[in-house]
Amino acid sequence: MKTSLRCLSAVLLFGCFAAQAEGLFMLQSPDFADNAMLNKKYAGNAKDNPNCTGENLSPAVVWSNAPATTQSYALVVHDPEGAKGLGVTHLVAYNIPASMTGFAANELRDGKGFTGGKNTPGTLAWYGPCPPPGSGAHHYTWTLIATDLRADALPAGLTREQLFAKLKDHALAAAGLIGRFGQ
Repeated sequence: MKTSLRCLSAVLLFGCFAAQAEGLFMLQSPDFADNAMLNKKYAGNAKDNPNCTGENLSPAVVWSNAPATTQSYALVVHDPEGAKGLGVTHLVAYNIPASMTGFAANELRDGKGFTGGKNTPGTLAWYGPCPPPGSGAHHYTWTLIATDLRADALPAGLTREQLFAKLKDHALAAAGLIGRFGQ
């Protein structure tokens, strides 16, 4: 009898967690698992920087279960270990319509479906990882923020810090994903 009750309790508990997970605001990628290594093709490509050894392709990302009142999204990709711990921002994208549920491969690189903000290298779209050899695998933190702002509310060219200041009191929820890359 005790074994049956334990089994029933375990099934009910698991079912409760599964139901909660189904409703979580989630960000995922078909191109890399959370906390997994990014393929070299997603690294930056710059002739003047020997650390940029990739093709500067951008991975696909998808999201689900955003808050019902979402009017737009913002997506930021930041490497906290970059620039010797000062951080490097690789993407600042916002004014993403609430009707979107993701970006296909290379849409972030090509500036499709969002207003571009200024990343650390100075571009308005995806700029892939360029960590120096011997610095270990850096963590590229992808943060998707659901907002209550219209999808045309913010001007182009905001930095990560400027975007966060504009989103204060307008963020509804966030979902994250980490990709790692090193040389």
